[in-house]
Amino acid sequence: MRIAAFPGGGEGTPFTNNVHNGYKAAAEDLGPDVTYYFSDWNVETMIAQFQEALAQGYDGMAVMGHPGDEAMDPLIDQAFEQGVQVTVVNVELPQAFAAHQAEGLGYVGAPNYQAGRRLAEEAVARSGAGAGEKAFVWGLLAEAGRGERTRGIIDGFEDAGLEVVYQEIDAATNADAQAGVPTFTGVVSANPDLSIVVTDHGALTAAAQTYATAAGLGPDDVYFAGFDLGPATVDAIESGYLDLVIDQQPFLQGYLPILQICLTQVYGFSGLYIDTAGSFVDRSNVEFVAPLADREIR
Repeated sequence: MRIAAFPGGGEGTPFTNNVHNGYKAAAEDLGPDVTYYFSDWNVETMIAQFQEALAQGYDGMAVMGHPGDEAMDPLIDQAFEQGVQVTVVNVELPQAFAAHQAEGLGYVGAPNYQAGRRLAEEAVARSGAGAGEKAFVWGLLAEAGRGERTRGIIDGFEDAGLEVVYQEIDAATNADAQAGVPTFTGVVSANPDLSIVVTDHGALTAAAQTYATAAGLGPDDVYFAGFDLGPATVDAIESGYLDLVIDQQPFLQGYLPILQICLTQVYGFSGLYIDTAGSFVDRSNVEFVAPLADREIR
C-alpha cells in the first residue's frame, strides 16, 4: 500500500515533527510505503502538493485541511473518483467529511472552533481576568477552515467581556516564529495594559519566552496561553513565561490517519472523527509530559 502524508510545516520544525513521527511510527507498525510532503504551512503549497500527489497513483492520502472546503473539496472529489482514499488532519473539512465519510474520509485533530473557545475560557478562568481587560490574540483568522480556531478564541474572550487586540500571523512568522519578534514587541508597546496573550500557532507558542523577554515582560506580567507541546514549550512553562497550553497531541494526528487509511483499504471501514485536543498542560502537570515532549511524542 502506498500513502502520501502531509506533516504540515517545514521538515524538522515544532509540531510538524510530532505529526511526522506519528506517521513514521504507524508506517513501521502497519507496513505501508509512505511518502511525505512538507509545506511550511503554506496553503497554496498544500494545494499544489495535493495535485502533485494525486498524479502519483497513491492508494491513500492524509492531508492537512488548512486550505478549507472551498479549495479542497473539488480535489478530494477527484481523488475519490480516481479510487484514491483521502483522510484529513489538523483542520476540519466538514463538507468533505459529510460527502465522503462512508468511503473512508475521517478527521483526526482538534474541532477547531471549540478548541479555540476552550482555551480562551480556560485562560479567563485561570487568570482571573475580568470584563474590560485586554487580551491579545495572534492568529490566522484570514485562513478558511484554520481560522475557525482563532474565531473561537476571540468569541470566548469577547463573551467573557474582554477587549480583544487582534493581529494576523504574517507569512514570514508562520514559517519562522522568530520573525515575529518585532510584531509582538510592537503590539505590547502599543498595549501595555494587556492581561492575556494567546498565540494560535504551536511554533509561536514555543517562542513565548523569546517574545516576552524581547518585549520586556517578566514571567508574571501577562497570562500567556497557546497551543501544542514541544521541548521549547515545556521550557517556557517551567520558567513561568508560558502559563497554559491546550495539547492537540499531534503525534496522534500522524499515527491515526495512517491507521484510518489502512483500516479502510483492508476492511472497508468508514471514516472516523477523532478529537485529539482534550487536555491542558501547565506547571502542575508539565513534569510528566516533559520527557515525552523531548522525544517529540507529546
